[in-house]
Amino acid sequence: MTIPEVTAAGALSVPPEMPRQNIMDRFIDSIEWIAAFFVGIVALNTFIAVVMRKFFAVTIPDYYNVGQFMLGILIFWGIAATSYRGSHITVDLVWANATPKHQRWIDVFATLVLLFVVSVQTYTLFDKVVDTYHSNIVTMDLQLPIWPFFLVSWIGDVSAVLLIGFRTYRLIFHPEQMHEPKLKIAE
Repeated sequence: MTIPEVTAAGALSVPPEMPRQNIMDRFIDSIEWIAAFFVGIVALNTFIAVVMRKFFAVTIPDYYNVGQFMLGILIFWGIAATSYRGSHITVDLVWANATPKHQRWIDVFATLVLLFVVSVQTYTLFDKVVDTYHSNIVTMDLQLPIWPFFLVSWIGDVSAVLLIGFRTYRLIFHPEQMHEPKLKIAE
């Protein structure tokens, strides 16, 4: 439900309704929320560890190792979150000075290269998950197995491959469905 607002001239205006999201848009949003959740976990782990050490002279067992593994998870889910939107920081003078048609094809090419790189990364990370599982590597204090951390990272990487693939599909066949910020062309 939209709530009307009063403009400076005293007229009532109704904000435009958001377009209905399909299942893929909801999947993309959920990946971004998962990445945000892991940002919160990493920040909370660091905050609690610092407070406990500074004010109570207590060290949380395995907080450093768990923090490292959670940071790795955060990186892979962050790759997934930024892979689809294309709104991360970029510097490309060729793209900025190209026509919209050429910009689209540059985007398609760049996305295909990214899809290849992240797919290879996903394959090698899966090998690392399996190797870590069979090696029975555990943390120092609590003896927690570390392969589940690697598995959650790998799932984030798989999500990145799916989102990059979907981005490529939309760039080629349905560019009107891309919800990217409009950038000013370089002068």
